Amino acid sequence: MKKVLSIVLALALLCVTFAACAGNGTSSTSSASEESSAVSSESSAESESSASSEESTSTEKTKIGILAPAVTHGWVAGVAYYAEQRCKELSDTVDYKLYTSNNAEEMTSQIDDLKSWGAEAIVAFPQWEGMEVPIQEAIDDGIVVVNFDIEIAADGVYRVSGDNESMGVEGAKYIVDKIGTTGKVVVLDVPTSGSVAELRKKGFMDTIKEIAPDMEIVEYATQFTREAGQADFADILTSNDHIDAVYSMDDETSIGVLQAISEANRDDIKVITGGGGCQEYFNMMKENENIWIESSLYSPLMVKDAVDMALDVLAGKDVEPVKIISTTVVDRDNVDEYLDPENTVY
Repeated sequence: MKKVLSIVLALALLCVTFAACAGNGTSSTSSASEESSAVSSESSAESESSASSEESTSTEKTKIGILAPAVTHGWVAGVAYYAEQRCKELSDTVDYKLYTSNNAEEMTSQIDDLKSWGAEAIVAFPQWEGMEVPIQEAIDDGIVVVNFDIEIAADGVYRVSGDNESMGVEGAKYIVDKIGTTGKVVVLDVPTSGSVAELRKKGFMDTIKEIAPDMEIVEYATQFTREAGQADFADILTSNDHIDAVYSMDDETSIGVLQAISEANRDDIKVITGGGGCQEYFNMMKENENIWIESSLYSPLMVKDAVDMALDVLAGKDVEPVKIISTTVVDRDNVDEYLDPENTVY
């Protein structure tokens, strides 16, 4: 009986021990599961936070300011037009503000506004004298400044410009290609434009001397406007009973020249050059079948390169401080590539 009782007690003790061990095992598993769940939740939170951060970073836009003179038509107006067009094309990554001004004081104030806005870069067309100091201050404040066309004395400024001398070279080549190495060419100089006309004239004269030394050259002064082109060329037509070609340095001047030719019913002139990139002038190229109309581009379209240069500098790319864009010749054969029906300013 004692043996039976002892066995029963031993079995009971064994059951209690197994139950305790089983209870401890369940508790351990549950605790591990909770810990794993917490880590997983923390990891998920970190992942969501990281994704949110990446999304926030990816939606940040580069802030660029555009400064241009306040005109509504012509070459200068085209600068603001094309700069804004480029910023709109890059709207996924670029936020911009466009300001136009009537003088240096107004443009200086606009630079201050762009600083307050947080502009990282400024593309400027500083036609006004006295812009060296405010532009230098913007550069010193860490803002990337790219000037369009105008060269000023500021350390660290970048610049995009066309090649004035090359325009003269291309104009000379075009005239010789169309009329040969002899004939009478009227050169319309614009002395009041300073280095612009000087370089264009130099390129033309040097090239003519080289490739057509027997060409007869007659020089007259005019202005970069269609009104001056028309009035001055009307007098030139009266003084010259025969002209083979006209070297004009500007599209607006050339529009006036064409009007004078039409009003005088002259059919001796076979070529007229231009410069700039005026849409109205482009449209005349195919309309006038009896005269070759050419433009050596010094286009405000180049300002798009200034916007791109600013972005490249901000991106840390290796950028040359000055970019000179080579001349492109436009005439009736390729003008369709340069027509922009949306451009009503130039």
